[in-house]
Amino acid sequence: MPADPSLPVVAGADLPEGSFSGPQAFAQRIRDAIEASAGAGWREVYWSDPDFVDWPLGERAVADALQRWAGAGRRLVLVAQDYGVFERHHARFVTWRRMWSHIVEARVCKGPGLPEVPSGIWTPDWHLRRLDIERCHGVSGSDALGRRQLRENLDECLRHSRAGFPVTTLGL
Repeated sequence: MPADPSLPVVAGADLPEGSFSGPQAFAQRIRDAIEASAGAGWREVYWSDPDFVDWPLGERAVADALQRWAGAGRRLVLVAQDYGVFERHHARFVTWRRMWSHIVEARVCKGPGLPEVPSGIWTPDWHLRRLDIERCHGVSGSDALGRRQLRENLDECLRHSRAGFPVTTLGL
C-alpha cells in the first residue's frame, strides 16, 4: 500500500511525519519505511520492539522490499526482548534472514534492571517510534531530536544486550 497522501512526507524518502494511532497505521508506516529503505540508500537500519508481534514482517511485499534493500554494505540491527513470534507469524522474514544473515544482527535485551526495548525504526534520515504499545500510538518523522532520542534508547539496550534469534537451531 502506498503512503497516506494526506500526511506530510520526508523530503526524498516519501515517508510520513507526525503522529499515528492504531495498529493499521503503525503497520503501514513500517511497510512504508521498509519499502523506502532501498530508494533512500540507508546502509544501516535499526528495528526494535519487545516482541515484533504487531509488525507486518510475514507479508510478501515486505519480504520483496527487504530483498531490494539487501546488499553489500547494508546492516539491519534487531533489538527485542523475545523473538518467539517470528517462526509462527513472520515465516517470510525468517526465510529472508537466513539468506541475508551476514547483514542482520539480532540482539536480546531482557532481564531485571535492564532498559525497556523501544518499539520503533531508526534510520539515518527518519524514525518511527510507538510511544504507547498497547494503544498503538506513536510518531514518525525526520526530526533530528526524535532520531537522536530513539538512537540513545537503542544504544542503551544494545550495551546490555546479548546475541539472540539464531539463524539456525541446532539440536538432536
